[in-house]
Amino acid sequence: MKQKTKKIAAGLLGGLMAVSLAACGGGNASPGASTAAGGGGDTGSSSSGGGSGTTIELAISKSSQDSAFVQQDLLDAFEKETGIKVNLQLLPAEQTATVLQTKLAVDETPDIIQYNLASATTDLNLERNFEILDDEPWVSRLENKEVLSAYGHVYSFHVSQDTGMQGVVYNKDIFDELGLSIPNNFEEFLAVCEKIKAAGITPVFMPYKDNWAANVWPAAAFADYADKNEPNLFDEINSNKKKWSDVPAFADILQQQYEVYEKGYTNGDLLSDSYDMAVGKFLNKEVAMMFMGDWLIQNVADNDPNMRLGLFPIPYTQDAKLGASPLGGQLFIPKKAKHMAEAKQFLDYVSRKDVAQPIVDKQKYVSIFSDVTTPELPEYKQEIVDNYITPKKTVLTVDAHMLVDRSELYRLLQDEFAGGLDAQGVLTAWDEKFAQLMKDKEVEGF
Repeated sequence: MKQKTKKIAAGLLGGLMAVSLAACGGGNASPGASTAAGGGGDTGSSSSGGGSGTTIELAISKSSQDSAFVQQDLLDAFEKETGIKVNLQLLPAEQTATVLQTKLAVDETPDIIQYNLASATTDLNLERNFEILDDEPWVSRLENKEVLSAYGHVYSFHVSQDTGMQGVVYNKDIFDELGLSIPNNFEEFLAVCEKIKAAGITPVFMPYKDNWAANVWPAAAFADYADKNEPNLFDEINSNKKKWSDVPAFADILQQQYEVYEKGYTNGDLLSDSYDMAVGKFLNKEVAMMFMGDWLIQNVADNDPNMRLGLFPIPYTQDAKLGASPLGGQLFIPKKAKHMAEAKQFLDYVSRKDVAQPIVDKQKYVSIFSDVTTPELPEYKQEIVDNYITPKKTVLTVDAHMLVDRSELYRLLQDEFAGGLDAQGVLTAWDEKFAQLMKDKEVEGF
């Protein structure tokens, strides 16, 4: 199992480095790149195959409804050309993994699932449940197949190779108006929060009704701590040589996040407020910061291109690196999909140059296809490339090292803010659940 873990992490790291090269290269497509048959490069070409009159089911978390793959104009165009209708199954954000696990277990399998590759390897038993896509026609056009691969095979689909960066999303205008600089440690961060609060603005928005959001701070900070101090820490945890609660810095990091709330620097109803409120909070300048990924910046920019947001590392300590999450939002086809051919036809369609190029342009993606050009990157993304990716000031988040479903950890983090557990209690409870999950997976050492 440890060998497989290293393969996944290496692939994700390779994908991250590729983003740096692609972004800095200005997004030029490879000249003369060949187009695979059926993968299409010619505008207006038709997807091959049958299936007219069929309805395929695409399952997606409600928190991902802004995904480029489920926009109604795209689904309508696909149906008009092929006769195949795509019906969306919207899953509760806080229960997405559990619902999908149940569907896969009882053969109520959607035809396509949108999920995260690193999470699918742990939450959804990737090898057992999902189709290997190595032989699909669009694979030959991939410039960086590693970000779509695990265990040596392509399991997922995306038109982007851009990994999400995680840290503190912040409003640059508010910082400028208040004369604030990016904090470089926790004490400086608290000082920034105090000045923002004094100006009548909520310093940090915590939407912890969606418990996964509470993991952004520790996922990046834990990884940075290990990278700087104990490079083999996650291998030791994954082989049961060390427990999560054995690392004092982990408890300190969780306590820091709680302290931001305890000092009154957040929304008061953090266990009632959800991620889907975040864009509106930033647009209305009700909040100045949020522990989140750079995808939030793009979501806000889609609503107001003049909104100036940026991203800086989780300031748990001096000179922390920016968290690099595994590429998210990929499409997967279950082995038990009822309409396998039509599901693959949908991926063929979206991969076509004439379909993929507008998506890449609108979303400001770093294109994964050799014949689809990366657009000029938006300011915030170019800053990330220049300030963090190129100078190698990024670290893969803990998600890349996890072998089991993390949803119980998310619930325990939620419990901390409900007052049921302290930081050390979260880690101790997670040790027990983690050990059981690892034992259930028959991981050596548990």
